[in-house]
Amino acid sequence: MQTVISVPLPQNPYPVVLEAGGLGNIGAYLSQPERISAHLGSHQSGHKLGKENLGKKVLVVSNPTIWKHYGPTVVTSLAQAGFDVAHCILPAGERYKTLRSLEKIFDSALAHRLERSSTMIALGGGVVGDMTGFAAASWLRGIAVVQVPTTLLAMVDASIGGKTGVNHPQGKNLIGAFHQPRLVLIDPETLHTLPTREFRAGMAEVIKYGVIWDAELFEQLEAADQIDRHRAFTPALLLDMLRRSCQAKVDVVSQDEKESGLRAILNYGHTIGHAIESLTQYRTFNHGEGVGLGMIAVGDIAARLKLWPKDTAERQYQLIQKAGLPTQLPASFETAAVLEVLTTDKKVRAGQVRFILPTGLGQVKITDQVPTSEILGALRQMQAVAAD
Repeated sequence: MQTVISVPLPQNPYPVVLEAGGLGNIGAYLSQPERISAHLGSHQSGHKLGKENLGKKVLVVSNPTIWKHYGPTVVTSLAQAGFDVAHCILPAGERYKTLRSLEKIFDSALAHRLERSSTMIALGGGVVGDMTGFAAASWLRGIAVVQVPTTLLAMVDASIGGKTGVNHPQGKNLIGAFHQPRLVLIDPETLHTLPTREFRAGMAEVIKYGVIWDAELFEQLEAADQIDRHRAFTPALLLDMLRRSCQAKVDVVSQDEKESGLRAILNYGHTIGHAIESLTQYRTFNHGEGVGLGMIAVGDIAARLKLWPKDTAERQYQLIQKAGLPTQLPASFETAAVLEVLTTDKKVRAGQVRFILPTGLGQVKITDQVPTSEILGALRQMQAVAAD
């Protein structure tokens, strides 16, 4: 069964295709755009997915684990559709999301003689997607990119919206560009090989959508018996969760492509989460775990500032815990160091750190009026629990 969500951007509309087993159809989708164009609105009929527009040369970027599982399927599908396929395999992990890894993609692009009509395909999680997207935005001043996310986090967040980039030693995603994909292809069957910890990381982003946009999704997760592992979901519930999460991301991005206003709400939990990731050298917590901890922190801050009830903050805490995500900071974590890291965040405006704070399920506000004492209080509370 195929579900298509349209991303109706004025200049760069594209489809998000959800299809079990869809990985084997990627060649057909890129060479026969009519297979999905019927699902798009009439104002988007001009999208350019066909190989006559994309060119015949394709570079697939992945990591060793994902390539072993799914590389042959993707290469076979593309080759059968007439594409000339090369690949670039990068080490897995956030700490490799660097300019040095980007150079490896460029080296592969040069070796394969990619042209302006060529395409890069990101096959993997958010790290691969971000780096491949940025490489595509940069190579020959911009070539096409297709996102094929294989992690839950990438499916519901990183693959949609065109944010690309790499990390700087002083901060996460400080180097990057907006570069919308031509197609996002989500195959839920790739989640079968996703480690449980990574699935839980993706659940942080799903819960985020429930808080900032879709209260019904939040309640759906609350009602589920178990949400901390892939096999706990029925195929129908999993597909609905993916659909609702992707639709939430699309709804926001289509109203604010370049994050000039509304799109900033997608950073809920990320401001403090990124700081936690950075201060633990991306080794203690993965991205989703950092986001979950960031959501707990800002949920507590919002309760302290009386923006939402304490019992709603507790519901969020319980749902994050139910997803199997960490809820405590190490006792050795230097909470005061977070303040310095926050000043390098991309969302700083006129020297003020902007926070996304919840005001109710499905509702948040953007503010730079968050007292330092409340930030430290929330973080120390998370440590206090850990010390008990």
